[in-house]
Amino acid sequence: MEKEEVMEMESSKSGNWKHSLVYLAFITLIIHLLLHKHKLSGNDIVRVKRNPDLPLRFRYDGTFKILQVADMHYGNGIMSRCRDVLDEEFPYCSDLNTTHFLNTLILSENPDFIAFTGDNIFGPSTADAAESLLEAFGPAMESGLPWAAILGNHDQESTMNRAELMSFISLMDYSVSQTNPSAEGPSSSLKGSMMTDIDGFGNYNLRVYGAPGSHLANSSIFNLLFLDSGDRAVVQGVRTYGWIKESQLRWVRGISQRFQGQMSDTEQSADTLPPTIPALGFFHIPIPEIRQLYYKTIVGQFQEAVACSSVNSGVLETLVSIGDVKAVFMGHDHTNDFCGNLDGIWFCYGGGIGYHGYGKAGWPRRARVIFAELGKGDKAWMGVERIKTWKRLDDEKLSKVDEQVLWDHRPSR
Repeated sequence: MEKEEVMEMESSKSGNWKHSLVYLAFITLIIHLLLHKHKLSGNDIVRVKRNPDLPLRFRYDGTFKILQVADMHYGNGIMSRCRDVLDEEFPYCSDLNTTHFLNTLILSENPDFIAFTGDNIFGPSTADAAESLLEAFGPAMESGLPWAAILGNHDQESTMNRAELMSFISLMDYSVSQTNPSAEGPSSSLKGSMMTDIDGFGNYNLRVYGAPGSHLANSSIFNLLFLDSGDRAVVQGVRTYGWIKESQLRWVRGISQRFQGQMSDTEQSADTLPPTIPALGFFHIPIPEIRQLYYKTIVGQFQEAVACSSVNSGVLETLVSIGDVKAVFMGHDHTNDFCGNLDGIWFCYGGGIGYHGYGKAGWPRRARVIFAELGKGDKAWMGVERIKTWKRLDDEKLSKVDEQVLWDHRPSR
C-alpha cells in the first residue's frame, strides 16, 4: 500500500473519531437541556409573556376600578410564618394567607387594574427573588388582569438588585410595569429608548382611555403615575429612607405638560372634560409632610409614626404646582390606613396586606380600592367626574370600610 493511501486512511479514521466525539457531545447536551430545561427559566416550560388587553380603558358603564396592594412582604410561601396575628391563628398562618386574601379581593372586587405599591417581597426571608416574585404576583397573573408594580425598601434585599427586579417584573404575564420611561421628544436620539437621566427604577406613567364606543374612546383621559421612592440612603452620616429625586420630579412635570397640551388640542367643549386631565400617583415611602396629618382630620387610622426620609425633595410642592394629581397612594407604614388632604391633594395609605410583614394582632390585614367614574352627558360619556376609595378587610365579611370621595369635578351636584 502506498504511503499516501496509508496516511489517507489514518486521516479518515482520525476524522471519523473526532466527528463521533462531536456528535456524542451534541446528543449529551440535548439530553441535558431536555432533562433540566426548567433551570433556564425557573418555570416548567419556556414561553412568551402573555399580555393583557390594552390600552387600559374605562368600562362600558363609565367606571374604572383599581385594587391597591401594599406591602405583601412575601417570603418563601408556606415556610414563611405570619407576624402579629392572634395566637390561635399563628400555627396555620403563612404567606399562603396573603395569597388567599389577594385571590379573594380579585374575585370580589373584579378590578380593572391592580397596583402593587412596593415591598412586594421581603428580601431577608427570600431564598430566590425570582421564585418569590412569581408566587407573590401569582394571583394577578392568573387573573389575566393588567397589573403594575413599584419597589419598596425591602424588595432588593435578596438575590436581585432594583434594576433586575423591575426588568423581571416587566416581563411577567399581564404586567404593564416598566423599568423606566421611554425617552421622548426631540432630545431623544433613539425612539423608544429608555431614559437614562432619571433616578431609580420603576418610574413610568400609564394612560387610561375613554369608554369603548364613546367619542373619547381614542383619548387618554386619566393618568397613573408610578415613582420609585428608593430604599435606604445616608445623609450627613445618618441613615435614612430613600426619597423621590429632582430628576423624577422633572419627568413628572414634563408628563403633566404633555397631557395638558394634549387636552388643549382636543376638540371637546368645557363641559366634556375637566380643566385638567386628572392623575393619580403611586409610590412606596411617604413624604415628610404626611406627619402633619396627625393634627388634621383624616379618614382611617393613624397608628404608627410616619417612616419617611429626612430629605424633603419638594414632592408636594411639585404635585400642587402641576395641578393634575388628585390623590397619591402609598405603603410602607403597615398599620396606617388613612387618607388625609394636603394642599388639595389626598394622600392615602394602602394598609398592609401581607401576613409575613408586621401588623397588629386583631387588626385585619387590608387593601384599598380606587374607583373612578366618568360624567354622563345627554348622549355620551364625558371625562372623569369623580374618584372614590374604600378599603376591604380580611375578616369573615370582607368588610368594606371608610368609603369616601377623593375628587369630584362637579361638587355642586
